[in-house]
Amino acid sequence: MTGGAIYSRVLKDGRLQCLVCPHTCILKEGQRGRCFIRMAEGERVILTAYGRSSGCCVDPMEKKPLYHFLPGTAVLSFGTAGCNLSCRFCQNWELSRSRSMERMMVRSSPETIARAALRNGCRSVAYTYNDPVVFLEYAMDTAEACREHGIASVAVTAGYIQGKAREDFFCRMDAANVDLKGFSESFYGKYCGASLKPVLETLDYIRHETSLWLEVTTLVIPGHNDSDAELDALSAWIFEHLGADTPLHFTAFHPDHQFRHVQRTPVTVLQRARKRAMNQGLHYVMTGNVHDPAGSGTYCHHCGHLLIGRAVFCITEWQLSEGGCCCVCGTQCAGIFEKGPGQWGSESLTFRG
Repeated sequence: MTGGAIYSRVLKDGRLQCLVCPHTCILKEGQRGRCFIRMAEGERVILTAYGRSSGCCVDPMEKKPLYHFLPGTAVLSFGTAGCNLSCRFCQNWELSRSRSMERMMVRSSPETIARAALRNGCRSVAYTYNDPVVFLEYAMDTAEACREHGIASVAVTAGYIQGKAREDFFCRMDAANVDLKGFSESFYGKYCGASLKPVLETLDYIRHETSLWLEVTTLVIPGHNDSDAELDALSAWIFEHLGADTPLHFTAFHPDHQFRHVQRTPVTVLQRARKRAMNQGLHYVMTGNVHDPAGSGTYCHHCGHLLIGRAVFCITEWQLSEGGCCCVCGTQCAGIFEKGPGQWGSESLTFRG
């Protein structure tokens, strides 16, 4: 296991300060951080969830969502419990806000997970369900075990991480989908218990300091982060800092957790967001969690031809050459592609360890 002392320091009064994320929790012996699964023990902060997953599921890559990274292939997904954000609208809150270790009772070593991915025909492993930032030692060791078997690693994260932890974590990943919750400090402070600035720093870091494939997702919540001004600012920032080729997913919210009073996102709102983002110059903008055939496809940004068609996580159309170029005009499509799409389909297979 990667040493927890690397990501913490002892203060003058004997307490420990966790350095993994911008919360920098200060902890007494036996005290847990805001994420619940990092705890002060002796002269280091330990990960109490190490080797204990909440179970595994084999999913299509499109479910992460990653649309331009090994499309159509199977990915083994797993997580633990706990989170360093406290999103009031969390759609996986039973795990992310769990305070019960019973939710992590499946013993799964990094090598066990890598071998399970191989056995189930998965090209990659995704660290997801709750944020892998809080279980980064477990995720990093698993990523190293996966590399030994030729299996890629995918981070599905809110990007609330800093310093050496950020560097060590992302250098072991091959792809990431970063959840950009909104585009204002007030939204992050009021609804997520966090700050926007460190997330933007993480996105900048991934794009300019690593070689991993990056996509961004924003859950669009009616009346909270869906104004034209905020959508335009978010899209313009991605264009300027991450580039026109960065895929952006606008996904639909459904009432959950502490936001049960908020309406489900209408498809028209996502379509409006997509149009505005494309007007900002982004090449690949998709809609998710709704039936929207146009918004689920990848189109050539030069000639407009449909390159990859999708329906319910299935690849329905493939018009890319072997080199990942448009079959009509030859323009390169940004992404990590193989000769053809995977054939996993929309099935999800759940198992325990």
